[in-house]
Order: sequence, then structure tokens, then C-alpha cells
Amino acid sequence: MKRMRHLALTLSIVLCGMIANAQIQKGNIMVGGDLANFGINFQKHSTQFSMDIDPKAAWFIDDGFALGGYVNFGLSTDNPGTDIHYGVGALARYFVEDKHIRKLEFSKRARFFAEGTVGVAGFNPSNGASTNGLNIGIGPGVAYFITPNVGLEGLLKYDLTVGFGNSTTSNRINLGLGFQIYLPSAKAKQIYKSETGK
Repeated sequence: MKRMRHLALTLSIVLCGMIANAQIQKGNIMVGGDLANFGINFQKHSTQFSMDIDPKAAWFIDDGFALGGYVNFGLSTDNPGTDIHYGVGALARYFVEDKHIRKLEFSKRARFFAEGTVGVAGFNPSNGASTNGLNIGIGPGVAYFITPNVGLEGLLKYDLTVGFGNSTTSNRINLGLGFQIYLPSAKAKQIYKSETGK
């Protein structure tokens, strides 16, 4: 019985190590985004509504390297006016393979990555400076695989928007918390066919 427990423990450790590598292989698909933020504040003469939607999708063109796209849209209303921010563009994500950095990973289920984006974005508040134009973002992140196909993640990202508006540049640092679903391309095609009937 003791031998069985040791065998089960060893097998689970090996499988946990494989989880974080299996889903970032060439040909797999990543779909998810930052957790949406929806809120309503009911207050006399100051009712507020806010929402953020930040989906992204990418395809692994090589082990640990994915290319794809993202969309984000945010809206916040208040009695004086409405604030809107938006963005759409391409993204690249690289899961770090360097053995010195991999030593810093706190779990066999965790993987460090770097993400870069380029696209069009804008921030248009009802009061204050607005900027619309080219957006470039880059930052480090960490994914923690809670199941073989689902990873929770945190991404600290610097965004620069250069363009036109009341202000020609806008700088932001964002901490995004979200999730990604990792699927082999064959499984994704199967889901698509079952949903569309094609």
C-alpha cells in the first residue's frame, strides 16, 4: 500500500510538470482574456455603470510561441459624461524556455511569458485629455495551469499610444488578471463543427 502511494505521488508530480508544457505546443490554440469588469453603482444623482471586455486569441506557430489578435473595449458612465477606451490589434506571446528563468517558476504548473501587442487604441474621457492612434504594449506575465486546458494568468503591461487628440501621447501601466483556454487544434475544430453543424 505504501509503495502504491509513492508511485501515485511520483506519477502526479511528473504529470503536473507535463501539464504546463503540453498546452503550449505548436498547432495548439489559445483563447481567453482578462476577466470582464461589469459594475453598476446606484446612488442619488450619481448612478454609474462600467464594463471592460478584453478577449484575445492566438495560435501556436512554434512550441511556446503564439501569434494572434486582441480586442478591448471599456465604458464608464457617470452623470457628467461617458469615458470610453478601445483597442484592436495583433499580439505575440512567448513562453520563456531559458533554464535560469525557469528556475524562478514557483510551481511545475506555472510558466513565465512575455507578451507584446501592436494595434490601434484610444482613450476618450468625458473630461480631460484624449488620445487615439497607434498603440504598442509589452510586458511580462505568469500563467498557472489549474487544469491541463485552463490557465489563470497575471500580466503586467506597459502601453504607449501615440496619435492625435487633446494629447498626442498616452502612457499606461496595467495589471491584468484573466484566464486562457488552451486546446489542440484538432479539439478546437471538433468543437467548432459540433457547434456550427458543418
